[in-house]
Amino acid sequence: MSHIDNIPSTPGKFKMDKSPYIHHRLRWHSSSIAKLTFWSFIFLGLILVFFFRSPSTAPSSTSPSSDLSRRSLRTNSWGGPTWEKRVKSSAKIRSRNGISVLVTGAAGFVGTHVSAALKRRGDGVLGLDNFNDYYDPSLKRARQALLERTGVFIVEGDINDMALLKKLFDIVQFTHVMHLAAQAGVRYAMENPSSYVHSNIAGLVSVLEVCKSVNPQPAIVWASSSSVYGLNTKVPFSEKDRTDQPASLYAATKKAGEEIAHTYNHIYGLSLTGLRFFTVYGPWGRPDMAYFFFTRDILKGKSIPIFEAANHGTVARDFTYVDDIVKGCLAALDTAEKSTGSGGKKKGAAQLRVFNLGNTSPVPVSDLVSILERLLKVKAKRLIMKLPRNGDVQFTHANISLAQRELGYKPTTDLQTGLKKFVRWYLSYYGSGKKSAQ
Repeated sequence: MSHIDNIPSTPGKFKMDKSPYIHHRLRWHSSSIAKLTFWSFIFLGLILVFFFRSPSTAPSSTSPSSDLSRRSLRTNSWGGPTWEKRVKSSAKIRSRNGISVLVTGAAGFVGTHVSAALKRRGDGVLGLDNFNDYYDPSLKRARQALLERTGVFIVEGDINDMALLKKLFDIVQFTHVMHLAAQAGVRYAMENPSSYVHSNIAGLVSVLEVCKSVNPQPAIVWASSSSVYGLNTKVPFSEKDRTDQPASLYAATKKAGEEIAHTYNHIYGLSLTGLRFFTVYGPWGRPDMAYFFFTRDILKGKSIPIFEAANHGTVARDFTYVDDIVKGCLAALDTAEKSTGSGGKKKGAAQLRVFNLGNTSPVPVSDLVSILERLLKVKAKRLIMKLPRNGDVQFTHANISLAQRELGYKPTTDLQTGLKKFVRWYLSYYGSGKKSAQ
């Protein structure tokens, strides 16, 4: 029993033991306190040195210790009359029946295409992106330059920066939010799981928190994912199917997003539409996608992994060309009903929808490679591998009947045509393998 256990529960009735053993323990106890105090000061000093060291000694963005911070809130300087003028100009509606849209993740693959399409038809568009380095930021900067030439200004900031979000809504009365910002990728979740929670869950909540408080509340369309169908074996995947068997953390965060959307719709009257994208591809795409790095590695003469399921099962994807996805996104915005809340209080039932946006024609990954071989005029070095347990599923196949009925959604680009457009862009942007695609 320790000396702490000897202290009685009733104060004032304890008499000190006068034995030499107790005196020895008290001397030892005093010595321990002195040592503890000394090392506490040393530890405190080290903490102060760490937090107040000069920026020049901070770890670089490529070091492992900065891996989380580089995907966390990182808002550059914003504000001021010139900045506000650019925000207003970009978000200004220039068509008779146009809408004003805040597009998060605007420098991303889908975000760039959606922003450009909205601007072309005269809508007001303001982008928001944190330009993180999950993949080569120079590609995002090139997309940014592309959008700036069309008149779209991208604010550099993080969706978790509530002060920035509130400021944007103070300057512009957005009618709609197209929320595309997210940590993408199935496999990377095994390396950096917290980045998915930060972006896909906390980030969504931050956006919804601001939207529910402004008056009038905007209608919100946001990117869910076909990944929510997880381990389902019934095909094609329908919006009515179960989505409680995620195969990856990425899928789990998107499923959580759908539940969060339901909550904010129910409590605050926010109009919310979730779009489950099915394997989007095309020009200005993401370098972490198979069709993209297959193209890079085929041109470089490197082996490419072709996964197969158990018992030599075929791995297939419902590849959807980005222009078809954009049509679905714009249709979702155009059919979104107004939110019913005001100042964070619900005044009536609000619209809540979820749609599949796919191509309805799953293609084996091996066929994808064959098409790329013909387009690149280079034979691929195929390396057949078992499908790893890292979150990938064997197949995806969208039932799009609901989107057809409610949005007038109708994909028109087959994989051969879409890949031809992608390869043309790739060779124009990177060259025939000379310029590295990270």
